[in-house]
Amino acid sequence: MKKSMHKIPVLEWCFPHPFVSILVGLSWLMLAHSTDAANLAMAVLLGIVIPKLVQPFIIRTPDIHWGMALKLFFVVLWDIVTANIKVAILVLGPSRNLKPKWFRVPLESDHEQVNSLLAMIITTTPGTVSAGIDQERGDILVHALSAESEEEEIETIKQRYEAPLLIIFNVEPAQGEIE
Repeated sequence: MKKSMHKIPVLEWCFPHPFVSILVGLSWLMLAHSTDAANLAMAVLLGIVIPKLVQPFIIRTPDIHWGMALKLFFVVLWDIVTANIKVAILVLGPSRNLKPKWFRVPLESDHEQVNSLLAMIITTTPGTVSAGIDQERGDILVHALSAESEEEEIETIKQRYEAPLLIIFNVEPAQGEIE
């Protein structure tokens, strides 16, 4: 009986994680401050070798909705810029304007990547910090520097960040539908 060998296409073999290869190659070129032939060759070599070395540690690459990911990137970037201005005004203004609050944001999914990225986005947006993800309770504990309404803050987080993350990772909400 003849054994059939599973053939891997050359491009897939050389670039098991194309996004990582691109990041590594571009990072090398930016660190080198040069696009001469030697640096281009080194960028390609590193773009092949480093992803091959880390391949055993990357279990799977998720299917991502890249258009929505790009949109979310710009939403978060905009929110970071505007939140910096709001936080500066709050911090430099009278302390009576501060209304710090702790609240829990219920999670719509138990998807690790969605929940981790949601916590990271909350933390990177000035004025809010995620203190931890409670998988058993299905929520994220959040501290806001100044929040008028807990419900409004929760709804903003869910609509601006969580809903797009669920779409990006093709995850169905577990606890209910997002409006």
